[in-house]
Amino acid sequence: MGAGGRCVAAGLLMLLSAGVVAAQTPHPDNRTQYPALLINSYFSVDIGFIDYPFSDLQLDPPFHAASIRTPHAAARIALFGHEFNRYLSAQLTYMRPARYVTYTNINGDRRPHHVWTHFGGLTAKLALPVAARTSIYGEAGLGITTRDGFNDTPGVPVVRSAQYASWLAGAGIDRRVSRSVDLTAGVTFSPGRGRDAEPHALLISGGFRVTMRRLSEDKVEANRRSGYAFPANLVQIEYATGFGYAINTFLSDRLPVFWGGLVKVDRGVAAHYDRNVFHTRKRFELDVGTSASWWRTRTDREPFTTLSVYPLFRFMLVRTARADVYACYSLAGPTFISRQTLDGLDTGRHFTFQDFIGAGSYVGRHRNIVVGVKINHYSNGNIFTTNAGVKVPVTFTAGYAF
Repeated sequence: MGAGGRCVAAGLLMLLSAGVVAAQTPHPDNRTQYPALLINSYFSVDIGFIDYPFSDLQLDPPFHAASIRTPHAAARIALFGHEFNRYLSAQLTYMRPARYVTYTNINGDRRPHHVWTHFGGLTAKLALPVAARTSIYGEAGLGITTRDGFNDTPGVPVVRSAQYASWLAGAGIDRRVSRSVDLTAGVTFSPGRGRDAEPHALLISGGFRVTMRRLSEDKVEANRRSGYAFPANLVQIEYATGFGYAINTFLSDRLPVFWGGLVKVDRGVAAHYDRNVFHTRKRFELDVGTSASWWRTRTDREPFTTLSVYPLFRFMLVRTARADVYACYSLAGPTFISRQTLDGLDTGRHFTFQDFIGAGSYVGRHRNIVVGVKINHYSNGNIFTTNAGVKVPVTFTAGYAF
């Protein structure tokens, strides 16, 4: 995604975003029940051990490495899944190692070189109950492997980049701990490909899955009558200051909850519209948004534009008589970016993803005035073999909610 998560979810997220908005009635009280398209949908997080035997076989002649380090911690995320019934579901997944393979001291250069490898998947999953709360499952479908290699000098590859489609399969066991939460354990296998010298990948992992079950009428009514403000619509204008890159670095390196990037944005403005599609009684809301942005890079002052659609998770931290304070996080927003090369760095294709993290406040008696601060990020999630990444530093936002 950049890790995160984002691989092959783009087309589905665009359709889902449009469908979720269309599923809402104009009356805001309807927003205390999950939208119809999200009921029985889920996400999951699994962490474990990955075996993918990189070696000298990946090096082009005449290169050799003094040492090869292959870290084995890895994660697999179901970005979006849906249960059609108790036996059949389908899911979009993203798998990657926590740290990448490192080749050190290539032909005596005494430097480390990293090989980024990521795995996307679209699989069908069949579950078979074996006890009241326990099921075994098997899954199979399409896998996409992407490897970003490195060069000795421009145009002279040491480990070549590669991308290919293949089958992807797995099996495991689920244990239900509540109506919405399951514990998971299993194995996932992605085959290698000889002509690209790409080894197989085998992940042994465990984690959890959260499924959005239809809320009871009592719960829906309690949320509806809570008295807390959750505006249905939000329009915002944003301005990027060109300062605060240290925050991006801290949240991507020291506290890895976000992503960095090699391309730095110096200035920019953006317009956003968010539509609330679900909220709980007091603390959480899910929005679907769209944005249009104009940016200028810091080094070569190159202008570029982005157009995005995105999900937004907003967490209400503090509620007072005068203001409500929130934190927000958006990831995997499918985006058109007008330039593929920025400041001499290759960002991939015209398709990328938008992510942002921030905080703000609804102010006033009716919570109509919104102010906030955030940082942004654009990258293709390594679904392409080049992905310089774009980081937008501290951005101030102001808007109107209704």
